[in-house]
Formats: sequence, C-alpha cells, structure tokens
Amino acid sequence: MSAAPANTDFVQPTSFAFSEANLAEAKKHIAKYPKGRQASAVMPLLWLAQYQEGWVSRAAMDVIAGMLEMAPIRVYEVATFYTMYNLKPVGKHLVQICRTTPCWLRGSDGLTEMCKKKLGVDLHGTSADGKFTIMEVECLGACVNAPMVQINDDFYEDLTPASLERILDELAAGKQPKIGPQVDRLNSAPEGGMTTLKDLGKGAGQ
Repeated sequence: MSAAPANTDFVQPTSFAFSEANLAEAKKHIAKYPKGRQASAVMPLLWLAQYQEGWVSRAAMDVIAGMLEMAPIRVYEVATFYTMYNLKPVGKHLVQICRTTPCWLRGSDGLTEMCKKKLGVDLHGTSADGKFTIMEVECLGACVNAPMVQINDDFYEDLTPASLERILDELAAGKQPKIGPQVDRLNSAPEGGMTTLKDLGKGAGQ
C-alpha cells in the first residue's frame, strides 16, 4: 500500500472561512458541550471544513483552533491521526477502495489496478482532469457485498473491474450511477431475490 504524500507538495491557502450555513452548523456542535469543553467539537468541525472545501487546509485548522480556544497543534494532531481527513486537495470524486480481508478475497486488488491504469495515477494520486482521486482504505462495513468502494458519500458494492470502470465513466460524464449492489440483489439479500418466506403476510386463499 503506497504511503500518502506529504502535505508539503502543494500550495496551502492563506485563509479559510466557513460558509454562513456551515458556521451556523459549527456553532450547533460547539453548543453541545459545556463551557471549557469546546475542544470536544474538533472532529465535527474538521469534517465540516472538509465537506465545504473537499479537504482540510492548515488555514482551516487554524480557524477551528481559534473557534475552540485550542492550541493549533492540538487540532493538527487530530487531523493527522484520522485517515478520514484529507490533508491535501482531492479530485471531485474521491474513490476509496476497501482492501480489508473480505474485499481483498473478492478481488479488490483488481479494482485498484483498474483505477490506476484507467486514471493514469498511483494511489493517492489525482487524475489529470481533476475529477478522480484514488486511495485504498480499511473496512467500510459492507463486507457481505464485497468488493466495494466508497465514492464521496456513496457505496458501490458487488463490484468487478468492469462494473467499477462503468461507474467511473458515468461519473466523468456527469451522471449518477446506481448506488449500492451492482448485481441482482436488494441490499444484502441473496442474489436473485428471496427464495423462502415468499408468501409472508398472505392470508389463506390469497
């Protein structure tokens, strides 16, 4: 698994400000904690900053530190510890390929190799058109439908390299691909639909 690039190989913005809506949301998170405990809101505020910008800049961390009356280094420690925070700009579509055992056994390596070849980048790289960044991550919790990837907020499951390539093509064209299982199953049900209890809820003679 390739190491993530250092967050020194690009230009950091010199300022950051929450949008009006996100500032209101940030204040709601801060209000959940008693006076003097505002630092407990650091993770949701970092997430709000990332949701707004696509990543968490040094400037955003400094603003959050000021809002929570924390030493900036304490915010940096949180942001660099959790892999869910992107510390460098990412593409419009962040493709996170699960590599934990169930997905690996079901072919996640093939998904990774297809993405690298198709997009012309290595792990943690962003395609030349800025549309895709790919990375491998640990378990995303959809093991029964392995292999799967998360793209932005959506799960795509029961994948093959061919079906994932189709999803990338649709996203690149501005379309919304089908979310969830990419085979004939409902959520985590068996492929092909129910095989038992088909008459559940039916009365006699129905």
